[in-house]
Amino acid sequence: MLHLILILKKTDSVKLTLTRFSERIENMLVEVKRVNKMEMTVVSSLDVSDTFDKNHRDVMESIRNIESTISTAEFSALFYLDSYKASNGKMNPMYLMTRDGFTLLAMGYTGAKAMKFKLAYIKQFNAMEKILQGKLVEREKGIAVRQSLTKALQQSTENERMHGHAYSTYTNCIYKVLFGVNAKQLRENLGIGKKDNLRDYLSAEDLKVIQSMECLVSGLVDCGWGYDQIKEFIQKNNTMQIAA
Repeated sequence: MLHLILILKKTDSVKLTLTRFSERIENMLVEVKRVNKMEMTVVSSLDVSDTFDKNHRDVMESIRNIESTISTAEFSALFYLDSYKASNGKMNPMYLMTRDGFTLLAMGYTGAKAMKFKLAYIKQFNAMEKILQGKLVEREKGIAVRQSLTKALQQSTENERMHGHAYSTYTNCIYKVLFGVNAKQLRENLGIGKKDNLRDYLSAEDLKVIQSMECLVSGLVDCGWGYDQIKEFIQKNNTMQIAA
């Protein structure tokens, strides 16, 4: 599961900074990750063991004890088996857990220090869930924007001229202008398969920028502008100011 943080700078060309970690607020341990093809807020058993100063083996055992006391369906909705690379290069098992899974696990952690950490985790879950919700909203908005651009291209001569590949051609142009790479290169950089939706790996802020640019391009297509004219226009101007 790969994730990225997009850092867009107001320079002549907006550059894309990629990372394999999901969106974080400062040094937060709660992350937005894709689990079973769904994005959700989770924390790893490894991070929990580090935070609460516990042996990871003991944390794993506690999780397995929870597994033995609830149904398989209940457990699978709270905990997800994953792995991490240890310092010796060996892949070891760990669990990702939801807010409710963490709550069950942390019930046994007592003391003032443990309470402080539990409250911090709750705040982190709240913050990341807001980010995730914002991203889901932008994804929904993006559907209508893409439909508008697709319709504009179909009603123009561009789609026929580009042999039915107008949308992908314009999308690659937008990505290249905004991020410095096309869709294929972005997938390769992230290790994303062809069947995965690339935009599922973008942040809410980046989705907004793309949607704004697609709205602009759609309007220019409706005005009769051609591909080369649109490409030159968005390349020469400050992309972030145009898309804002």
